[in-house]
Amino acid sequence: MELLKQIGEFFLQAVPTVILVFLFYLFLRANLFRPLEKVMADRSARIEGARRESEASQAATQEKVRAYQEAQKKARAEVYAEQEAARRKVLEERAALLRETRNRSNDKIRAAKETIAKDLTAARTQIELESQTLGAEVARTILERRPPTSPAARGTQ
Repeated sequence: MELLKQIGEFFLQAVPTVILVFLFYLFLRANLFRPLEKVMADRSARIEGARRESEASQAATQEKVRAYQEAQKKARAEVYAEQEAARRKVLEERAALLRETRNRSNDKIRAAKETIAKDLTAARTQIELESQTLGAEVARTILERRPPTSPAARGTQ
């Protein structure tokens, strides 16, 4: 029984301490924990909002990068197409110039061949005329140098 009495006194002495601790808890809860929880909730909401905003910004940035790359790819394709068209034009001009030069060269060769053929024909005609004249002259010269041939002179020789 004595033990119960001591325990009872102990509890009676502890009641003011418990009341003080409870009042201190209520005070801390009202003045510290609630504002702290409110600040932490606001902070968490701001962090989550910033995270969502960051993700949206990142998605927008990725979309802009994709659009930029698409535009760059399209611009490259246009430049390559222009270069290809210019290259084809230069090749066609070069081929036309080669054809024109070849045709002019062929015309010059044809004209030169015709001139040579005419010159050859003229030279042959000239040679034929001169050869007849020259042959007659050679024959005359040979005949003039020959001593008269008599039958007696032929036998002695």
